[in-house]
Amino acid sequence: MKRKLCAVTGTRSEYGLLVPLLKAVEREPDFTLQLTATGAHLSPEFGLTYREIEQDGFQIDRKIETLLSSDTPVGIAKSIGLGVIGFAEAFDQLRPDLLLLLGDRYEILAAAQAALVMKIPIAHIGGGDTTLGAFDEAIRHSVTKMAHLHFVTNGESARRVRQLGENPRHIYNVGSLGIDRILSLPHLSREELERSLGFSFRSRNLLVTFHPVTLDREPSGKQFQELLAALDALGEEYGLIFTGPNADPQSRELTRLTREFAAEHPNAAVFSSLGQTRYFSLIRETDAVVGNSSSGIYEAPSFRKPAVNVGDRQQGRLFASSVISCAPQKTEILKAIRRALETDCSKAVNPYGAGDSAEKILSVLKSIPDYRALLKKQFDPIRSDDK
Repeated sequence: MKRKLCAVTGTRSEYGLLVPLLKAVEREPDFTLQLTATGAHLSPEFGLTYREIEQDGFQIDRKIETLLSSDTPVGIAKSIGLGVIGFAEAFDQLRPDLLLLLGDRYEILAAAQAALVMKIPIAHIGGGDTTLGAFDEAIRHSVTKMAHLHFVTNGESARRVRQLGENPRHIYNVGSLGIDRILSLPHLSREELERSLGFSFRSRNLLVTFHPVTLDREPSGKQFQELLAALDALGEEYGLIFTGPNADPQSRELTRLTREFAAEHPNAAVFSSLGQTRYFSLIRETDAVVGNSSSGIYEAPSFRKPAVNVGDRQQGRLFASSVISCAPQKTEILKAIRRALETDCSKAVNPYGAGDSAEKILSVLKSIPDYRALLKKQFDPIRSDDK
């Protein structure tokens, strides 16, 4: 009998990472793929990106509404509660043998909570990372403790998962699925991008994404205004392509500020969702990635492109030599952008693998005869012979 593997996706970025694994599971005769879409995928404000999932040929088995008309901490906390309820109902109907979760979004936390009490084994992708500027850090480690299989992106993360008391036999360093995705996608030329986006490239061009920083004392809006001031100071010879923020507290303010900036700057364009093909093609065709998105850390190095990492949201992750970090202050951001444009990234090495993560994960999933045998786990302390 085929085993049912249920994957959860709540945002465009995490879905893009999952695609290579979803396709690998679909091809495997021993598995049946179940797919649940939630969060920003179902929101008009964030582009109704569930339609991109369907356009890619995937069947969405359940759509789980969680987002309220609010981006406040209270609204997000309520969304987690709605998610737990929705996932409990979905899992009761789908009866998966294993739950596939990626990352550290609050939708993922809701799914893990429901699966935990419903005795559904969890395979977690991307555990063990550290990020200082967002509550994603605590969510990521919480999901690790609820999960039974751990697919990490690098050796440092593997050691942190081990430090959390997880059995080393169930920790697998597989690299980042983002590199798999890059290698599998077609690339649009500059001319094709200009036609698709309705945007004319300038002599220099930057791809900008700034997400809320949920733990910093300084509000996200103030930090973003510093970034906008730095971009304004560059002048109109720089093309600026903005992608929208995640559905986190303060996201609406960032969206408003972005649109107001673009309305006053003919060299700027804003897109709530670009899709994976256009997004990665833009990394290839622009001069640098700027902001605080994890794509500047995970994917940009594979394109040998510099990434200006603003603020603390990604601090703690493993950085390639092409990543330039700076404080969220206008002068520091300007310095970092100018340094990035002068940096030779041709020899940058992506520390997150070589693009075979999906097959590595699939191989492990196939090798385990009984997922339910993983449910009873105990804290495994680090011993003197651990390396």
